[in-house]
Amino acid sequence: MAQGLFVTLEGVEGSGKTTQAAALAEKLHAQGRRVTVTHEPGGTRAGEAIRSIFLDPAISLDVAAELMLVLADRAQHVREKLRPAVAAGEIVISDRYSDSTTAYQGYGRGFDLRLLGDLNRLASDTMMPDLTIVLDLPIETGLERTRARVKGAIRGPDRFEGEVAEFHRRVREGFLAIARSEPDRVVVIKSDRELEAVGAEVYGAVEALMKRRCL
Repeated sequence: MAQGLFVTLEGVEGSGKTTQAAALAEKLHAQGRRVTVTHEPGGTRAGEAIRSIFLDPAISLDVAAELMLVLADRAQHVREKLRPAVAAGEIVISDRYSDSTTAYQGYGRGFDLRLLGDLNRLASDTMMPDLTIVLDLPIETGLERTRARVKGAIRGPDRFEGEVAEFHRRVREGFLAIARSEPDRVVVIKSDRELEAVGAEVYGAVEALMKRRCL
């Protein structure tokens, strides 16, 4: 059985990751491909329990405690869901993965990047995406989208949505720094455009990967 692919979508709040992950999966399904769409934090039963704590702004968390929660979530996610699905030949699309930890807890919170890299490798069991797509847009646009989304929901802003603009600027720069350092893995796509245009570029990046892998 052919090995599958692991694709991650990353970006700041309001960048459109969830929407584009669903659209990408729909296109791939239409081709008869087996696809798993998942997300972090969450994606497993244990992960959803962790997610409820991790994103709750009413629960005070030290930076280290916040980091340990997201790493515990990833460790379970990799072993229970990601590795088995890729090994079974599926295309796995994850809304966030280890680059979010580097961007949010590293660049955003100021956690030591070298130590964070070691911890990420431990939690992920060295499993890296075949392709990472960073959906990039000005943080003002992303936060405006987020405020509109939260306004129409029962819940208030989560732990990160409620952060100050400067935090989100650091997170955005973190994602762009990762992209500059790993151009063979990471593709940056501007997402402050029509959904269809962004989706076409996202699919194009995945299609190019599939052609390289002869899938």
